[in-house]
Amino acid sequence: MSATVRPEEAEQIVQVARDFAAEHLVPHAAARDAASRFDREVVARLGELGFLGMLVPEAYDGLGLDTVTYLRALEEIAAGDASVAVSMAVHNSLPSQMLLRHGTEAQKARWLKPMARGEQLGAFALSEAEAGTDAASLRAQAVRDGDGWVLNGAKAWVSNGGTADLVLAMVRTDREGERRGARGIGCFVVPTDAPGYVVGKAEDKMGLRASNTSAVFFQDLRLSADHLLGEPAEGFIYALQALDAGRLGIAAQACGIARAALDHARRYAAERRQFGRPIAAFEAVQFKLADMATRLEAARSLLHEAGRRKDAADAATRWAAMAKLFASETAMWVTTQAVQVFGGYGFMRDYPVERLMRDAKATEIYEGVSEIQRVVIARELLSST
Repeated sequence: MSATVRPEEAEQIVQVARDFAAEHLVPHAAARDAASRFDREVVARLGELGFLGMLVPEAYDGLGLDTVTYLRALEEIAAGDASVAVSMAVHNSLPSQMLLRHGTEAQKARWLKPMARGEQLGAFALSEAEAGTDAASLRAQAVRDGDGWVLNGAKAWVSNGGTADLVLAMVRTDREGERRGARGIGCFVVPTDAPGYVVGKAEDKMGLRASNTSAVFFQDLRLSADHLLGEPAEGFIYALQALDAGRLGIAAQACGIARAALDHARRYAAERRQFGRPIAAFEAVQFKLADMATRLEAARSLLHEAGRRKDAADAATRWAAMAKLFASETAMWVTTQAVQVFGGYGFMRDYPVERLMRDAKATEIYEGVSEIQRVVIARELLSST
């Protein structure tokens, strides 16, 4: 369970994130998006601030923060540049948490500590080209070779896949002809400088274009036994557990995107004049802004409640799914309204709301599409009846 920081400390951490976003992210976000340029230096600066080890206990060189403080800081980063927030969120919520929860002390010293210090960037590889929503049907294979393993196969849509230092990869450990479904998958810590780790071309995406997303290939990639995380047949279960934290991170990103869109729309409405007065004077625009603000506050409140429940281990899966579902759909709705407030200018890449609308769409898709979140929520509700 994460430690709860004092309110004044939490505010200081959030303010650091806000200042960092204003100074280092906002001025160059559009240029990074246009060039599809991942900026490792910016991510390294996040590491120097401790923002790549926010949920890792101090014993492993992290900040040991509670989930809500982390989510608030992540929202600030996402409001500055959602692409940068992807690296921060994936690193904090998936590989770091899996190592913390299931790693040996030797594995934590070797990998978790440098990750928490920001010296190594982590990634998470579950999906494959034919195993997206049905992730348990993945085909990448690990075969025992003496005391170690040999990995072959391909993983798809890996955030940080071409830029990370290590990837936690879900790979089959059962044998052909003796498949065990979700209970036949292991989790391996794969250093990206290992021979046989091959990065495919970076995906040309609609949004989050400054975040690296790539296919990765394992070609006779040899790993010693200490690269296996936990039990050899439990990797898929570990991944599902980590996705609760991952979905909260996406919800925080969605809130940051929506907040940035609202801020831009509010300022533009006050400046843009039509019929001799600012368009903010028209009730139609006022009502849009009011609805945007209301939905954003509702999404943020749900997210923070989900974060508190995660730390308390209270129905965390259901609440994470609800927060991700509602915040992502809110971000898509709010950014669409922001484009409408801007009118024709909102459709142009010279204005930021066009980029925010593209970025928002990704939050409805990755780490479980909205339809899957509804399945998870319904399943959790019905299982308690």
